[in-house]
Amino acid sequence: MHETRDGSDFTHWRLANGTHVEILCWLDDCSRLALSVTAHRRITGTIVVTEFTKTIAEHGIPYSTLTDNGMVFTTRFAGGKGGRNGFEAELHRYGITQINSTPNHPTTCGKVERFHQTLKKWLTSQPRPATIAELQTQLDAFTDEYNHRRPHRSLPHRATPAVIYISRPKADPATRIDTHNRVRTDRVDQAGSITLRVNGRLHHIGIGRHHYRTRVLILAQDHHITVINATTGEILRDFTLDPTRDYQPTGAPKGPKRKKPQT
Repeated sequence: MHETRDGSDFTHWRLANGTHVEILCWLDDCSRLALSVTAHRRITGTIVVTEFTKTIAEHGIPYSTLTDNGMVFTTRFAGGKGGRNGFEAELHRYGITQINSTPNHPTTCGKVERFHQTLKKWLTSQPRPATIAELQTQLDAFTDEYNHRRPHRSLPHRATPAVIYISRPKADPATRIDTHNRVRTDRVDQAGSITLRVNGRLHHIGIGRHHYRTRVLILAQDHHITVINATTGEILRDFTLDPTRDYQPTGAPKGPKRKKPQT
């Protein structure tokens, strides 16, 4: 059983008369299934909540969501004013874990970004729609082809997203009991690391010295590890653990070596 994570973001398109419109997408993180792709004049917080509600009504409640830090998704980085927005309140009501990409690191939402690239490439080959309704018809056709007929290079045996999505049992917030899927908390130590025991072996995970004393939430699904700032919801690490190594480095480039003083 895997913990479902719904990723979302929106992108931009233009109608035949040059009118600017926006497209909101919801994607299953594991299978890449396009859960919802809808066109709107402008994406608002109300639209995000409405489309998310429709998505979970059709596909079920996810374990977590992954989005960027746009105000329609979170107010955490707006100085703490105003409390939760509508989307955050909805997640809280369902007990869904909210994960936000690290500011200035949009690649965290790379799967949705790549989906947008594929979508736009397909739309470019179609007649430019005159209305939002015509664009929605195109989006529905693309979603059906993408989910059910287009082999996906990143999936096993180049399967379609629908095949992978249907074949895997899913864990929602009410079924977090699989012993291979764990959630634990920790605090970054002075060396910039946290610890996690996997299959009886203790591993040290590099986070960065500048995160010293930061409280973190660790989501462990087998060897797939996500480390989240427990206060802000930012993703600090998202990687596959190497069980043969104690220390799991950040992968950040090392600084220049200091020159030895001349004698």
